[in-house]
Amino acid sequence: MDFFEVIEQRYSVRAYKRDPIDEQVLRQVLEAARLAPTACNIQPFQLVVVQTAKRQHDLARLYHRAWFREAPLVIGIFALTDRAWARRDGVRYGWVDATIAMDHLILGATALGLGTCWVAAFDPAAAREIFRLPGNVQPVAFTPLGYPADAPPAKSRKPLEELVRYEHW
Repeated sequence: MDFFEVIEQRYSVRAYKRDPIDEQVLRQVLEAARLAPTACNIQPFQLVVVQTAKRQHDLARLYHRAWFREAPLVIGIFALTDRAWARRDGVRYGWVDATIAMDHLILGATALGLGTCWVAAFDPAAAREIFRLPGNVQPVAFTPLGYPADAPPAKSRKPLEELVRYEHW
């Protein structure tokens, strides 16, 4: 599958089979995140892989939707805020770097026939407690990872002309 097919086929999966994910396939998905570009190649993020069967209660506290816990795995990405590159005005790019890595992970999963769903509506206080996060670590996003048990819905996107400007606002 070429890159543009991957982009077209990616969708937010909200129904998963319980089929296990082969360790080598998981490693490829995680490798996609590792290879993501980050500011100055600092890679100020960490990934946490959670086996859903062992953590149903914790995951229910993290995000309330039942489909979130259907896949065999949930992966979280966390920004190491104090290690991230900072722009001249002091803005640190850890969140940006983590989101780029998560996007690579999600696209890599799609290329391998796996489903994901970017979840940002999690409970940050629960995430801090469940994962015992130190102060310099910020939870950014979570995704289930598994084989889809549903079909992709039709995509609705704005026309390119509504999203692109040339030369000025």
